[in-house]
Amino acid sequence: MTTWTLAAAKALHELPFLELIHQAATVHRAHHDPNKVQISTLISIKTGGCPEDCGYCPQAARYHTEVEGEPLLSVARVKAQALRAQAAGSSRVCLGAAWRNVKDGPEFEQVLEMVREVSRLNMEVCCTLGMLTPHQAKRLEEAGLYAYNHNVDSSEEYYKEIISTRAYEDRLETLRNVRKTAVTLCSGGIIGMGESLEDRMSMLVRLANMDPYPESVPINALVPVEGTPLEGQAPVSIFEMVRMVATARILMPETQVRLSAGRTSMSPEGQALCFYAGANSIFAGDKLLTTPNPDIAEDQALFRALGIQPQAPYEKHAPRKAADIVSPALGEKPKWSRPGHQIPRNEEKRRR
Repeated sequence: MTTWTLAAAKALHELPFLELIHQAATVHRAHHDPNKVQISTLISIKTGGCPEDCGYCPQAARYHTEVEGEPLLSVARVKAQALRAQAAGSSRVCLGAAWRNVKDGPEFEQVLEMVREVSRLNMEVCCTLGMLTPHQAKRLEEAGLYAYNHNVDSSEEYYKEIISTRAYEDRLETLRNVRKTAVTLCSGGIIGMGESLEDRMSMLVRLANMDPYPESVPINALVPVEGTPLEGQAPVSIFEMVRMVATARILMPETQVRLSAGRTSMSPEGQALCFYAGANSIFAGDKLLTTPNPDIAEDQALFRALGIQPQAPYEKHAPRKAADIVSPALGEKPKWSRPGHQIPRNEEKRRR
């Protein structure tokens, strides 16, 4: 395993553009089929009302956005949405809940049943539910969970400029808790929040130096939403996105580099460049939780134009099957950190 430094990552990222994407494409072809891309569908199983103050998120209860809170979906409704996604070509479903952390109780039991039901459809099941304990991670594993998403968001240094209600170390602790199971890890971040190049590279180096590094790394471009503290941020250019994808590919050769939020502002040609530079996974469907995403018909047309085939489920890692015996809940009440500092722009939006 290569140990990467910030200087080495920055040197890669700043290579002449065509040299960078050539190197990334070479690494990509050595580890992946360049003509296959995984299609994932993100289902918001519990929308809005989140107590966190993430400056990019329209689901934060403290900000005045158009997102309306919705209760936890039923298992039957989630299964129906998963079947529609599967029919459209998705091999993975990610179930996202606007929670700070997992809490033992009826709602978590309902999520575990969702995982069991969707995994029976021969689909990879991912969850993003916030912070969780080792025992909660074990119970998700026993339910048949394939992957758990928990993004580091940015560098440790810039993180405190975006979020004040949870600590960066708690993010890392959750990732370590997932690694105590056989569940694969999905963790990446967002660019375009006002961070520096050093912040972007620090985030990638943090992920790349994990042993092992995440099996999936989402690269998101901020989608500014009215009412959030970051509503006025300038859009990320396609060249910035391609450079991030290419650098992530070189630093983490075997991971699935996931082209996530921000695709609605990318041309078909721009997305093709991302695929060439090493992106081999996308989220499909007209929404990513609450932000816009290209329609599945647009993605299908793009795949046909490029000769790309959807990746089948479990091509990269063996399937997870639900255990015959499931561990009981412990009724845990973990005390996750609350750093306590305030972010002026977040507080300003809260007061409006």
